[in-house]
Amino acid sequence: MEQLIDILSTVELFSGLNREQLGRIAAISRQETFKTDDTIFRQGSQGDRLYLVAEGQVEIRFNDSQGGDHAVLYLGTGQLFGEMALLDRGARSASVVAVQDGTVVYSITSADFMALCEADTAIGFVMMRNLALDLSFKLRHKNLDPSTSF
Repeated sequence: MEQLIDILSTVELFSGLNREQLGRIAAISRQETFKTDDTIFRQGSQGDRLYLVAEGQVEIRFNDSQGGDHAVLYLGTGQLFGEMALLDRGARSASVVAVQDGTVVYSITSADFMALCEADTAIGFVMMRNLALDLSFKLRHKNLDPSTSF
């Protein structure tokens, strides 16, 4: 658990939490291990958890309207994906596939996250602020690119 707390302490989403609070986050995290080409989730499936890469690498893939499959981004140790599912449990905007054997991720379900935020409002405040800042940054960044639309 100490190794996971160390990783969590480097992630912007958990910025502002102390080690004890990070320990509470670690306690609701579930370790999952994937092989190369294992699908973690598919675009369009319902989101119910966020993931943190602890070891290995994943590829974010987007299927366009013509059926093309495009690698959009690669994520490695200490990087998150699926965080919007903590808030809205909406459809996944992309697929995620492991690209290395032994890729280890930790997942946190929306239900466990909300229960923790309700039980410890200090964690809830910091996490909701950090999620809002992250989403705000992404929206502003998207608005700077005139080729994108909503």
